[in-house]
Amino acid sequence: MSKNVSLVLGSGGARGMAHVGVIRWLEEHDYVIQSISGCSMGSLIGGFYAAGKLDAFTDWICNISTFDMVKLLDFKGSGGLVSGETLMKKLNELLGEHKIEDLSIKYTAIAADVKGEKEIWINHGSLSDAIRASISLPLFFTPYELNGRMLIDGGVLNPVPIAPTFHDKTDLTIAVNLGGTVDPHYSDTDNNVTYSVSAKLIAYFQSISIADRLIGNNSIYKVADQSFDAMQGTIARMKLSAYPPDIEIEIPRNLCGTLEFNRVEEMIEYGYKKCQEILG
Repeated sequence: MSKNVSLVLGSGGARGMAHVGVIRWLEEHDYVIQSISGCSMGSLIGGFYAAGKLDAFTDWICNISTFDMVKLLDFKGSGGLVSGETLMKKLNELLGEHKIEDLSIKYTAIAADVKGEKEIWINHGSLSDAIRASISLPLFFTPYELNGRMLIDGGVLNPVPIAPTFHDKTDLTIAVNLGGTVDPHYSDTDNNVTYSVSAKLIAYFQSISIADRLIGNNSIYKVADQSFDAMQGTIARMKLSAYPPDIEIEIPRNLCGTLEFNRVEEMIEYGYKKCQEILG
């Protein structure tokens, strides 16, 4: 017998590819996803799924080379290293034009209005705009202006956005928390981010004399990434304690680095197996 599900997909960069594995397991076992609330990478994966384009996105990201990935990072941002324009152009080619209100699945993306100091629920209008606003990782992506607000990654305020599902008439609320407790079985792969960037990108950093500050052992990236993960993990625990879902799927926050997109297939498999472990 099928079960109708409200799915909450948390933020966490490349760890978010575990969401794909969770979705695959649910579909294979007769769960019907009727509602998605997503933040950052969760909003991206959830948006592509709601639009019926998740397979296209997954095929693309599983097969893209590091060099081609780097070419999508246009280092001309304001308020962030990357403007996001080139990346979103490619994502829009895969996604197509969609209005959130026309999707067959209820969808909400979470972003953060820094000046207004509040989270923003985006549940109507352009799906592409909603995703772009929600994935605006501080320091990395340029904040995104939408409806007169400058928006950044929703994980700043609500990394596991359960509240948009409160009034859903579904059988289960399943939350995927990418900021789970550190697992000592996994090493700290974020000591150096050269695993996920090409020699061309490193050379670019070196040419403007910021290589050590961005990708060294005590780099801006490492400090910011670890700080952001710690912050999100703390907020997630508070949110989940106050508003527990029916089922929580917890992904260790040290499983994979935020930008470690060379481990996409591993993350998908982990999400699938974790879902099997909890729901099987």
